Amino acid sequence: MSKTSIERLPDARLQRCRASGATMGTRWSAQFHFEPGLDVDRVVAELGSAVATVDAQMSNWREDSDLARLNRAASGQWVDVPAELAHVLDRALGIGRDTGNAFNIGVGALAGAWGFGPGRGDTSAGAPGGGAAPVLQGALDIDVANRRARRNAEVALDLCGIAKGFGVDALGRVLGRHGIASWLVGIDGEMRARGRKPDGTPWAIAIEAPGFERRAAMGVIELEDAAVATSGDYRHWRDTDAGRIAHTMDPRTGEPVRNGVASVTVLAQDCMDADAHATALLVLGEHAGRAWAERHGLDMLMLVRGEGGIIRTIATGVFAAWARAGAN
Repeated sequence: MSKTSIERLPDARLQRCRASGATMGTRWSAQFHFEPGLDVDRVVAELGSAVATVDAQMSNWREDSDLARLNRAASGQWVDVPAELAHVLDRALGIGRDTGNAFNIGVGALAGAWGFGPGRGDTSAGAPGGGAAPVLQGALDIDVANRRARRNAEVALDLCGIAKGFGVDALGRVLGRHGIASWLVGIDGEMRARGRKPDGTPWAIAIEAPGFERRAAMGVIELEDAAVATSGDYRHWRDTDAGRIAHTMDPRTGEPVRNGVASVTVLAQDCMDADAHATALLVLGEHAGRAWAERHGLDMLMLVRGEGGIIRTIATGVFAAWARAGAN
């Protein structure tokens, strides 16, 4: 069930709506400014419906999702899928190819074996084994025009590294269809903004400190007509006899990422790309991740963890000036 509040602003022509609801094991949120005459109840209902649709199509936790249906299909069998799912699968393949398999949606079996998926393994004694995830070029075919997909190998697809970002974009599309020009939407820590607030200032977004025990902000960035997403080792993790492990899998090794990177935050035009690239750069690590971001002109903030906490900040693009200014 969604929650909605409406506030009248000093400018009598405008009101502000704040709305939120449950989705994908967390919550979506939206705030937007509007003029009298807008059917706010309809807009909020459409926001909830948009993220519910993404969850129904792309969740690997729901046995009735379209993704689960594709995962159950026989190898080599074409499966009809919704247009949105075909688009996300196709974009995921492209980002995987561009990042040298650092982003790979074929890690479903790995995530489960390490205790982070629907089929949770027992990791208390250490590594479950199983090897690297398959490179998906050739293992997965996407026919976007005809809205169908097929797996050519026994690979379990997992869209956790891109579906929330797509869900954020879906929230933004709802507000765009209603002609709303000033908004901020998000799912958990993935956010996207359009325009500026009525007072002319951009939207202020907190950058989270990568702490295991509590959530706190380490700084604020200004967001206008852009999206931001963060991947890190501190949101979903577990302790094992072999040490602490986090949920992000390195598809090249078949194990959780253990490269010292605590978090990666990425700015992009849409949240789907920001989400996937943040995951890819986390996997690539300190040196290769920075090189990739610089080569592709990506705005990235990477925090590297040491025994005494965060020991290194690596920033490219707009984040370089932000880091030099002291994250204020």
